[in-house]
Parts: sequence; structure tokens; C-alpha cells
Amino acid sequence: MRTQQSIEQFGYRQELHRGVGLADLVFYGLVFMVPIAPFAIFGLVYAESGGMPVLAYLVGMIALLFTASSYAQMVKAFPLSGSVYNYAGRGIAPPVGFLTGWMVLLDYILVPSLLYLVASIAMNDVIPAVPVWAWVIGFVAVNTTINLRGIRMTIRLTRVMIVGALVVLALFLLVGVWALLQGKGRGFSLAPLFNGDTFSWPIVFAAVSVAVLSFLGFDGISMLVEESTGGSEQVGRAMRLALVLAGVLFITQVWVAALLVPDPDGLLTSQSDTAFYDAAAVAGGEWLRGVTSIATALFWGLANTLVAQVAVSRLLYAMARDRQLPAFLARVSVRHSVPANAIMLVSALSVGLGIWMSLRDDGVGVLSSLINMGAMVAFVVLHVSVIVHYTLRGRSRAWWSHLAAPLIGMAILILVVINANVLAQVLGLIWLALGALALLVLYLLGRRPVLGGVPADRF
Repeated sequence: MRTQQSIEQFGYRQELHRGVGLADLVFYGLVFMVPIAPFAIFGLVYAESGGMPVLAYLVGMIALLFTASSYAQMVKAFPLSGSVYNYAGRGIAPPVGFLTGWMVLLDYILVPSLLYLVASIAMNDVIPAVPVWAWVIGFVAVNTTINLRGIRMTIRLTRVMIVGALVVLALFLLVGVWALLQGKGRGFSLAPLFNGDTFSWPIVFAAVSVAVLSFLGFDGISMLVEESTGGSEQVGRAMRLALVLAGVLFITQVWVAALLVPDPDGLLTSQSDTAFYDAAAVAGGEWLRGVTSIATALFWGLANTLVAQVAVSRLLYAMARDRQLPAFLARVSVRHSVPANAIMLVSALSVGLGIWMSLRDDGVGVLSSLINMGAMVAFVVLHVSVIVHYTLRGRSRAWWSHLAAPLIGMAILILVVINANVLAQVLGLIWLALGALALLVLYLLGRRPVLGGVPADRF
């Protein structure tokens, strides 16, 4: 059975530049996930988890390690840009791939808009004279210019920015631990990991549905397989490394913050957007609150959105290359070897959605509640594609990696989806219905999804 393929074997030309190494991929994944991501959503995760944010992040990391395992299996079989869209389409059937790509596209469109909005609001607090909408446009313009210059420039800049984020995180942890040793906060405790008074699995999985927002982005590494110097093996290894590193960082910082919050009982009901910064103030004073707040704004508004734009543009490029989206999105810049039209479309959507939500008082809350559903559904389909491609069609006897692990990962994700925000569930169903309608239109136009190397009689 085929386990390793090259892009040419699927009927495509190598158009994207191969210049991304293992360290680059890990850095890319860490930037996409944001090492300080819990800073912005800590209060929400704390409240949703009944004061057990560490448990929420631990369960989320375990669940996504199973997902990373399935990604590693599918990227070996199909080393193509497009990620889960390609894996589901080739592992199961092209129409399933279209709908899966459509679902993950929902999150890939919403995530950059949320990041730009959060960063712009934070910068508006620092410089009120510049309105939120102007910050949104500024952040988008900077990132678009960088991404149009090529993937190597993106990688170089993200390396610098991730070092800055890690310095801020190290500063918070050092000051925070020292503050706990000096008797501030609640002292060292296992309560953020497990609290018998508030524990229940529905509460945990509801919190995980929010906490996984911090992890989304590890899967974006697979989008760069056509630009990876080491191919699919390197991509699979990078995904696991980035996920574990991010998980350790997330768990450590929320544990320290949970022990420092000034009003833990009140936070269970308030879902404060400033909870992490309040904990930083308890540890080191207002200067540490300011440092963590500004770091969140700059990292979310520049570094994280920079790589998010890369990921969604590669997904649009892959689907357009297969004639499942307008052809102009598949055009690659000859000079810089990037899907320039896809990048420009993502930029336009981010500006429009970001400005619209900036005019709403609940813009951040609305976007936050809607994100994750598309990715969770797509990850479930990813696990199914491993089972279908390897176990059912390939008769694989690697029972753990091709059957047991995907089933376990699928079960955890289904529990997360069931316990997710109701509004997110409704939006997910509406988006899926729109995808099904778009698929029907493709069939009526005689352009049913067809992928190179996949038998035409599949669906």
C-alpha cells in the first residue's frame, strides 16, 4: 500500500517554494497557536471549567494529540496543501472533502477577524485617539504586505515575534511563582487541576470547547507540506512537537494565573475578559498588567494573524486548484511563489468582518462563541478518513494508529461538540447547509468534486 507520495503523482506541479524546515514548522505552529493565547480567554475558560482551567487545557491537549496522530497518518498518504480537505476527499470521497474543507474554512475565516478585533480593541485602550476600525485596517495591511513577499519572510518575522512572546511569558511565570512563594494569591494548590466541588464531565468538556481555541493552528502546519524541505514525515513530527510544547506552556501559565486571581469565586460567574491581567497585577503590580496586555495585543494582531492568513490562503488555493472554488484563487505569484489572490481575498474578508464586529458591543463575544465548531467537525471527519483509507480500503493491521487512536480521538471530539455553545452549534449547522447547497450547485453545473488520483466513481 502507498504510504509516501510526491505531489507530482497526483497530477499537480510543484509551484510553491520548498524552503521550510522542521524548526520553521514548529515555530509556525507555535505562533499560530500563540504561546500566550490563554492571556485573552483565561477568564472565560476559568468560569466555564468551574475553576479548573488546567484540566480543560490538559484534556484539550490530549484530544488534539490523537488528532495530530491522524494528521500524521494522512499527510504521509497525501502530502498536499489543503490539509483535512484533501485527506477527507482522497481518504473517503471528493464530496466529503469539499464539505470538510468548507467546515474548516468557517474557523479559518473567523479566527483572523477575532484576532484582529481583540488586538485592535487593546491598542485602542492604549491610544484612544486611533479608533478600533483603523487599527483593524492597519494590522491587516501590515500582515498582507508581509505575506505577499513570500513564505520565507513570514517565517523569519514569526521567529522574532515568538521569542518576544516567550520572554513575556517567562517574565510572568517568574514574577508569578515568586509572588506565590511570598504568600500572595492562594498559594500552591491542585485546585486548578481538580476541584471536587465543581467537577463534572459536561462542565469539563464545555470548557474544553473554549480552551481548544488556543490550540487551533497546530493543524495549519499541514498546509505547508508542499513547502516543507522534509516532506510529510517532517510535517507530522512538527505538528506533534508544536502541540506538546504549546500544551505545556498553556497549562503552566493558567495554573499560575488561577492561583493569583484576586476574586476566584466571583470569576466563576463574571467571565472577566481581564482576569489574566488582574492576576498579573496581583503578582507584579500594574506594570506587569500592562506588559501582558500589550503583548497580547501585538502578538494576536501581528504574529498570530500573519500565520492564520497563510493557512486560510493555502486552503483556498488548494480548493480552487481542484475547481471547487473560483479559479482566480489558485493563481500563484510568479515572483514570490505565494497564492496572492487568495491572500488578498482573506485580507478583504478580515477587514470587512473585523470592522463590522468592532461596531458591536458584543463583537468579541459573538466571534469567540462561533469559533471552533467548524474545526471540531472537520477533525472528526479526519479520524474517519484514517479508518476508511487505511483500515477499510488498505486492510491495514496497524490497529492502534489506523483504528483505535482515531476512534478515541473521535469520541473525545464528539463530546466536546455536544457540550459546545448552542449558538456555535447552530452556526455550524447553517454553515454546513450552505456547503451542501454549494456542493449541489457544483453538481448541477457539471463540476462535481474530482481529485487527482481518486477514482471518479466515488460518490
